[in-house]
Amino acid sequence: MVMFMKKSINMKIDIFKIVIVFLFSFIFCFMTYTFISKKDIYQKKLEDITSNIVYGSSAPRGRIYDRNYNILVDNVSVPVIYYKKSDNIGRNDEIKLAYKVSKYIDIDYKKLTDRNLREFYLANNMSLCNSKITDEEWKLYKARKLTNSDIDNLKISRITEEELSGYSDLDKKAAYIYYLMNRGYSYDEKIIKDKNVTDSEYITFTLNQEIFEGFKTKLEWERTYPYGDTFRLMLGNISNGLYEEDSKYYLEKGYSLTDKVGISYLEKQYEDLLKGTKATYLKRSSMKLDKLTDAKRGNDIVLTIDINLQKEIEEIVKSDLLRAKQEENTKYLNKTYVIIQEPNTGEILAVTGQSLLKVGNEYKTVDVSSGIVTDPFTPGSVVKGASMLVGYNEQAIKMGEVLTDECIKIKSIPRKCSSHTYGKINDIDALAYSSNVYQFKIAIRVGKGNYTYNGPLDIDSKAFDIYRKTFGEFGLGKKTEIDLPVESLGYIGTSTKPEHLLNFAMGQYDSYTPIQLSQYINTVASDGKKYQPHFLKEIRNSSSTSDIGTLNKKIEPVLQDTVETKEEYLKRVQEGFKAVMDYGYGKGVMGRDRDASGKTGTSETFIDTDNDGKIDTATISNAFVGYSPSINPNMSIAVITPDVSHFENNSSFISYVNRRIARNVTNKYFELREKS
Repeated sequence: MVMFMKKSINMKIDIFKIVIVFLFSFIFCFMTYTFISKKDIYQKKLEDITSNIVYGSSAPRGRIYDRNYNILVDNVSVPVIYYKKSDNIGRNDEIKLAYKVSKYIDIDYKKLTDRNLREFYLANNMSLCNSKITDEEWKLYKARKLTNSDIDNLKISRITEEELSGYSDLDKKAAYIYYLMNRGYSYDEKIIKDKNVTDSEYITFTLNQEIFEGFKTKLEWERTYPYGDTFRLMLGNISNGLYEEDSKYYLEKGYSLTDKVGISYLEKQYEDLLKGTKATYLKRSSMKLDKLTDAKRGNDIVLTIDINLQKEIEEIVKSDLLRAKQEENTKYLNKTYVIIQEPNTGEILAVTGQSLLKVGNEYKTVDVSSGIVTDPFTPGSVVKGASMLVGYNEQAIKMGEVLTDECIKIKSIPRKCSSHTYGKINDIDALAYSSNVYQFKIAIRVGKGNYTYNGPLDIDSKAFDIYRKTFGEFGLGKKTEIDLPVESLGYIGTSTKPEHLLNFAMGQYDSYTPIQLSQYINTVASDGKKYQPHFLKEIRNSSSTSDIGTLNKKIEPVLQDTVETKEEYLKRVQEGFKAVMDYGYGKGVMGRDRDASGKTGTSETFIDTDNDGKIDTATISNAFVGYSPSINPNMSIAVITPDVSHFENNSSFISYVNRRIARNVTNKYFELREKS
C-alpha cells in the first residue's frame, strides 16, 4: 500500500514537471516569437506611449500695413544663441557648462536677481545647504508636512550675505546663464542671447556644439519699423516671453513661457491674428524629433491709417506746440491731441498726441497718442450742437427762435454769462457765436425751471438724464469701443444742482476723451449715424513670400447707434455748424474759402501743479471739431489742447495754437489728397 502511494506521488510529480516544462517552453516560444516577429509592432506601441507632440519656437508674426499697403511693421532675422537641455545632463554638469559658456559670450547679467543668485549658490553647495535644515524640519518633510519647495525655500532664505559676497563678476555671469538655462519647461529652447549677438559669438557656438553641449544657434526674428517713430506708440510692442501677470491666461491658450506676445495697443489688440503658427514635432522616447508641420507666419493686417498723412501731422503738432511754448501765458501748456477720421465709416486716417518735456533749458516732444482713449478733459462749447438738439427734441426751443443773451444770476451763485453780451440772438447765431446764455435758457426750460434774476432756481433732476441720453447717442459719455485694449469712459458728474445742469449744457461739467469728441463730430457729419471708430481695415492671409497675403476679410463699418431726432432738427444743427465756419468763431480754422462745418470750444479747467493730489490752478483749454465738405464729408477733425492759458497774471493773452494746428492739419490733409 505504501509502495503504491509512493508510485502515485512520483507519477504526479513527473506530470507536474512535464507541465512546467511545457509551460516554460510555450512561454519561451511565445516570447521568442514576440521579440523577433512582433518587435517592430511593440516598439512602435512603446514609442507611441512615450512620445508626445512638442512645438518649435514662436513663428514670425504677421506684417502690419497702412491703408495704401505701405509696410509699417515687418520681421527681420536676428542671430540667436539658445540652450536645449539634454536628457543625460545633470545639475553639476550644467553649472560647469555655464562657467565654460560665460568665457565666450558677452551678456548683461544685471537682471540677475538676489533669488537667482541664491538658487545658484544652492545648486553649487547642496550638502552645505542641506545642513541648514533642522532635524525637526527633516521630520516634517518625511511626514509630508513640508514639500520639496518648502525645504528649498528654507535653504535659500538661510544663505547669508557673507556666503554670497564671495561670488565674483564671473560667478554672477555664470549664475545668470545658469538661470537662463533652467527657466521654463525642461524641453523648451531657452534663449540665452538674442540681442547684439556678434559674428564671433555666432560662429563660435555654431561650430563648437559638441563642446558647448546643448548650446545651439539659429536665426530668429524681431519686429522692425520702416517709418521709425511715426505712429510707433499706437502700433504697440511685443514681449520676448510671457509676463507673470498674464502667463496663466496665455498658457491656457497654448502659449509657452518663452513665446513672444503682443503686450500693448494694436499688437495686443490683434494678437490672435498676428501671432504665427509654430512648427510641430513628434518627440519620441529616443529623443528623436520628427517634424510634423512647418512654422507659418501670422496673418497680415491692413490699417486705416495713412502713414504719409500721419507723418505730416505729427510734425505739424510738434512744431506748433514748440512754437506756442514761446508765447505768453503758456506756462502749463504741455500737450495736444489730433484725430482725423472718415465720418461715414469710422476709419481713423491719422491720430497723434504730443506732449512737451523740458530737458535742460529746452523742450522736446514726446508721443502720448494713447491719451486719445484715456485722457478725458472738459470740452467746452464744442458740444453745443448736441445741447441744441436736446432743446429741439424737448420742444424747449423752436428753430429760429430768438432769445436775449444776457447774464444769468441764480441766488447764491456768481453771474453766468457768454463771452460777449449778444442781445437778441437766434439759434443759428447762438451756435456761430457760441452763446452760453442761449444754452442756459434752453436747459432751464428742459428742467422745467422758473427763472427770475437773482432768485432761487429749481429744476427737475430728470433733465440730466434727458441731456445724457442724447449726448450718448453722439458718443459722449459712452465708450466708443475703438479697437484698442484700453479705453476710458471719461468723467460723469453726479451732482444734480441746477447750476450744474447749466454748466452741462455749455460743455463745462462732464468730461470726454478725444476719441469720444471725434465720434461726436462724425455723428453730426453723418446725419446722426454713430459709427464705431476703428484702426483695422483688412485681414490678409499669411504669405510665405515678401508679397502681401490674399484678402481674407474686409472690415465693414459698424453702426452703433442713430440719434433719435427729426431730420429737420439735425439739419438745423448742421446749418449752425456751417455758420460757425462761415462767419462765426470758427472762420478760417479749417483754411480759407473751404466748405467746412464745425464748432470751437473754450473751457475753464483745473489742474494740480504741485502733484499733491489737489486741484490748485485754473486754466483755459481749447478744442475744435469739424468736417469737410459740409455735404457728403470725407474727413472729420478733432483737435484738443488743454491748458493753453492761465489766470496767474494780468495778461489776457490766449495762444491760438489749437486753431493753428487745426488749420495746418486740415490744409495738409487736402494737399495730400489732391496729390493722390
